[in-house]
Amino acid sequence: MKKNKIKYINSYINEISNKILENENQKEKIFEIFSVLKKLNKNNTVHVFGNGGSSSIASHFSMDLTNNSSLKCINHSDPSMITCYSNDFGYENWMKRALEKFGKKGDLLFLISSSGESQNIINSLKIAKKLKFKKIIGFSGFHKNNRLSKQADISFWINSKNYNMIENIHQIYLLLLVDLFKDINK
Repeated sequence: MKKNKIKYINSYINEISNKILENENQKEKIFEIFSVLKKLNKNNTVHVFGNGGSSSIASHFSMDLTNNSSLKCINHSDPSMITCYSNDFGYENWMKRALEKFGKKGDLLFLISSSGESQNIINSLKIAKKLKFKKIIGFSGFHKNNRLSKQADISFWINSKNYNMIENIHQIYLLLLVDLFKDINK
């Protein structure tokens, strides 16, 4: 029994490593995002959204980025905001509504969605384009040609259909960005 569990653990860790390493161009995308973040106007905001587990990742990334850089980064996950905007405008529009209230030209948007197909994520992407956000960065998985992957300016796609695998890798990439800021601030 224990031998099977150890085998499973090793297999899981190897799969995460292989998924990260299989897309060499992800390193270039990390550097591109880092460069965009470094050049962001101090009057602009980084907005971060995710659903479910991705919302927790968005919160963690947002707080750490704010804490370790001079950027203003907001994760719009206040339960009162979500329930108010969902009730008044529909769940598929609550993120869009938050960006209409708090977003402006030149801001940056991170969208985290395992499927890349959540309507609230897609609606927020559309309003960010309308508001002329500087860049929209999408983190997704499942199908390579999901809507978020196709429509984001910079797209990270994880070749998996396993939610936890996708979310773990998204978290690694996002916190790597934070650690880059920590490194330059040493």
